[in-house]
This record gives sequence, structure tokens and C-alpha cells, in this order.
Amino acid sequence: MDDTLAKLPPTFSGATVLVLGDVMLDRFVYGAVDRISPEAPVPVIAIERETAMLGGAGNVARNVAALGGRAVLVGVVGDDDAGRTLLGLIDREPSLDAALIVDAKRRTTEKTRYISGSHQMLRADREDRGEADGQALLKAFEAHLREVDVVVLSDYAKGVLTPVVLKAAIAAANAAGKPVIVDPKSRDFSRYDGATLIKPNRREAAEATGIAGAGDEAAAEAADAILATAPNLAAALITRGGAGMTLAVRGEAPVHLPATALEVFDVSGAGDTVAATLALSLAKGARPLDAARLANLAAGLVVAKLGTDVVTADELVEAARGEHADPIADKIADLDGALAIVAGWRARGLKVGFTNGCFDLLHPGHVSLLAQAKAACDRLIVGLNTDASVQRLKGPTRPVQKEGGRATVLASLSAVDLVVLFDEQTPLNLIKAFRPDVLVKGADYTVETVVGSDVVLAYGGKVLLAELKAGQSTTNLIGRMNAKA
Repeated sequence: MDDTLAKLPPTFSGATVLVLGDVMLDRFVYGAVDRISPEAPVPVIAIERETAMLGGAGNVARNVAALGGRAVLVGVVGDDDAGRTLLGLIDREPSLDAALIVDAKRRTTEKTRYISGSHQMLRADREDRGEADGQALLKAFEAHLREVDVVVLSDYAKGVLTPVVLKAAIAAANAAGKPVIVDPKSRDFSRYDGATLIKPNRREAAEATGIAGAGDEAAAEAADAILATAPNLAAALITRGGAGMTLAVRGEAPVHLPATALEVFDVSGAGDTVAATLALSLAKGARPLDAARLANLAAGLVVAKLGTDVVTADELVEAARGEHADPIADKIADLDGALAIVAGWRARGLKVGFTNGCFDLLHPGHVSLLAQAKAACDRLIVGLNTDASVQRLKGPTRPVQKEGGRATVLASLSAVDLVVLFDEQTPLNLIKAFRPDVLVKGADYTVETVVGSDVVLAYGGKVLLAELKAGQSTTNLIGRMNAKA
């Protein structure tokens, strides 16, 4: 357990971050690819759904809000549909205030990613890179500076953070006593001089310093070179993907932090999560090393999510404490909790399967059905009848095993990803709520007699009838046990 880091996230609710930079709209288009176009050797994606999220500097602000802080976002949008969509997304974030300049001469920067399964296939960008109205940006920035605790300059080289704007914003923040974190894009890091901390990734650091290499020694050398380039910069944090991070604080030896991610689905927006965590940590008085350690944990959490996602303060506390909840108990959820988990799966582009039953005394037939169900999807939900529901179906002597025990046994199986109890006679309400891609029942049913099959087929899902193991049933098993008694 790391008490120092675990105590930080709960304090984030008292911090306000001013984010100045290139605001973008991130669109994600999800679909299935099962053929190649006859017109050209390219895959054809059958679009299933689309989502839109705040991107760029907007994603930094969104991460601040998700972590419990308050964010004030300053940037530029166009007078267009993308800009209006972006403003609508900001309105939905209660802890995010916008001071955006609407410029009819510019397009809102928009990135559209096409995703099949868990793989990003293509990104299409719409953008203008000309200089924005620096005077208007600085006026909005300075109007909010006194009310915030820390500043983040999020540079995506789209024309907002010009040398003039950077110099004036850093000077104003320094005069007001506000720490400044920079997420750079330019190869000339001297333009960020005067900031508290600069956070380039490995490629950006190599381009700025000419020092390449994946090892710790090269990272330390690059970090020292960055500090030499900007003599008034207090610290440099180089994010290195799977190799972790390297922090160099002026006058101290570089520190290497190993990566913490257990699995990586998508690195999109991970740098924004790091910037937000650093900002909130420094705002609450954390040392640069502790801020970097917490940001490293946040990065490990967010790359396990698909798309431009966020991390919460509770997730960070658990990661800092090294708490790993019981993996079996974690699989058992009520409907609201399960819907949140399934939403995360869908955000990763994962195929969701569903089956149901009483599963009173688990036998090889059950194991076979569940294995076939899991083979047809990425994540499998099992709807489990409550004790009262089983009694109505099977009679007063059933179930043999209480619902808690049945749920625990199911959750212990590798084929099962989520167990949700239901009290109704059928799982129809669960099926309508989860909208599984694949609905699975045993082959003693027909597609027409499977509860919920009409619902699933209507929205384009599939119904799978799993092969049965002969002679395997709980009723027969109980009968044989009673006969021996």
C-alpha cells in the first residue's frame, strides 16, 4: 500500500485546473469488417455505432473533471457542426467550464477513428493550422487565472499556442504563482521555458534533443538535455510507453518509473490523462516525483480502455494502494453495475454474449454450454435465476444451492465474465437491457423458442444453439443422489 499516493486523489475535488490549448472533437466509428471491397484492396466496415468525445486540450479538461477536479477550458472552435457538438459535450460535464473563442474563419479540429473489434483501422482529420486570435485567447486565459490552482498548456500545433501566446501565458501564470505543465508539440522546447514541468513522449523528446534510444540511459540524457535547453524549466517527464516514464527534476538525479499497465487496448489520449493527473497532484502540493508516480498509475489504467477514455479518483486510489479486489466477487454485479461494465466492454469494441439458467449443481453439460458461449464472443454474461425464481420454476425443494453459492461457482469459471441475478420468470428484461451481440441457449431449444431471440435478431444480433452433453442435467443428478440415499 502506498498511503502517500492513495491520499492524493480524494483531495482533487478541491482543485481547479486552467487548460489552454488546441481543443478537438474526437469521433469514434465502430463496425464489423468481414470482406474486402471489390473496388480496391481495402476492408469494408459495416458501421454499427458512433460516439463523440472531447479531444486534445478538451480531453485534458475532461480527465480533470473525471478525477474529481474542476476544469476551465480555453481554446478555439469553429462556427460549425463539430464546434456545436463539442460545446454540447462540454455542457454535459458539470465540473467543466468553457471559455472558448468561436472563430467563423476556422474549422473545429476533428479526428474520426474507424474501429473494428479492438483495432483502430483508420483516422481521418479535419483541421486548420493557422494562428488563432491570440489576443482573445489571452484575455480569456487571464480572466480565469486567479480562480485556478494550476495551468496546463496542451499543444497540438493547431495554431492556439503560438510563441506570443505561450510566452504571455507562462509569464502571467508565474506572476500569479500558478504551476504550469506543458504537453509539447514543437521541437523547440525553449519556447516553453519558464514552465514548471514539461511532458513530452519519447518521440517528441528525441526530436527535440536528437537523443534517441529506448533505454533508461538515453531517456535520462534526453531529459537532462531538455532542462539545459530551457534554463527556467523546473522538471521534465518523458513518457515512454511500455518502458514507463523518466522524471528529471533540476538539481536531482533522474528517476525511472516502470510501466504499470497489465493490458493495453488503446494509447489514444493517455498523455492527456497523465497531464490531468500531474496538474491535480501539483495543485494539491505533491512533490514532482509523487505526481509523476500517480500519473504513471493513471496511464496504466487508461491504456487498458479503448478510445479516448478517462480515469476516476476511486480507480487511482485502488491502484495506489495496490488493491486487487477478489476477481471472483468482481464478476458478480447487480444490473446497474453490470450495465456500467458492459458499457466499458462496448467502448473497447468487444463482442458481448449472454446466456442464462439456474445452474443449481454445476455439471459437465453446464461447463460445455458456457465454453461454447464464450467461444462465440469476447465477454460472456450469465443471467442467473434467484432462489425465488428457481422455486417458481423447479418447485419448493429447489434450488439445492443458494443463489450466492451458485453465483460464486459460475464466476470462478474462466469462460464467465459477469454474473447477474434476475428474479423474473425469464431473462427478457436483462436481454433488453444488455442488448447482447450473441444470445446462447442449449440445442434443446429452437431459435424461435429462445426467450429474447426476437429482440436480439431484430437489432442484428445472433442466436446460438449450443450442443448438449447427453445425460447431463441437475434434475437427473439429484435423482441419482436421492436414489443412493
